[in-house]
Amino acid sequence: MSGTPAELVSAARTTPTRAFLAVLGRDVHVTGKEIYAFLAQTLIQPFFFLFIFAKVLGNAGFVSAGYGQIMLPGLLALNAFFGALQAVTLPLVFDFAWTREIEDRLLAPIPIPLVGVEKIVFGGLRGLLASVLMVPIGFAVLPDVSWPVEGLAPALLITALGAVLGGAVGLTIGTLVTARRVSVMFAVIFAPLMFTGSVQFPWYALASERWFQVVCALNPLTYVSEGIRASLVPGVPHLPYWLCLLVTVLALVGFTWAGSQGFLRRALD
Repeated sequence: MSGTPAELVSAARTTPTRAFLAVLGRDVHVTGKEIYAFLAQTLIQPFFFLFIFAKVLGNAGFVSAGYGQIMLPGLLALNAFFGALQAVTLPLVFDFAWTREIEDRLLAPIPIPLVGVEKIVFGGLRGLLASVLMVPIGFAVLPDVSWPVEGLAPALLITALGAVLGGAVGLTIGTLVTARRVSVMFAVIFAPLMFTGSVQFPWYALASERWFQVVCALNPLTYVSEGIRASLVPGVPHLPYWLCLLVTVLALVGFTWAGSQGFLRRALD
């Protein structure tokens, strides 16, 4: 091992925790430098969803006046989940295929699976920020929306878990999909996840379409949407909060394990 005595001592003192936080800090720093691109990527689409479906169609009489109250919690879930998923999936696909930037991270003094976990945590932070930033936009578009104070903490908890879950799903997808199939991935994976996640409607409202209700129940995003809705709009029929929390945690554990295994396999190829 070469290097000055000071460098060798510094390397010897570097713990996996410090290295993990250093890599995470670098990713956060890069996001800060690209803040405008981040805001555009995470806020423009949900804003237009809310503006068109709740504001425009509501004023035109095509949807009920209270529809925005139902849809906004779903959009918070969508931003948390997909903000994290996209932050992990696409960079990971490109890293393994072309840029090979992942090799620098694999040289860090931390176990390889933790490099994948760092991506999940970073994606979760981005997803949570994207969801929180959607709140003032929602209140600006829909000034009549009101939330119970006692529901804010449970909503924040399920949102944070949903964001980390999105990162875990992103890691799993990113280690399974090749760069040549990225365009197909958006059509086959992203769109169905978005429209079967109970973002635009409460799960119980699908009782007349039982088959579609079952499909939505298989999507982990449904439980994030319903958990936030249960916290912020308790008067609307929703899945029990405890069930949403339980399924979200179980899905998080499962996808974290699957994503870590896939990341380890790709890293060692």
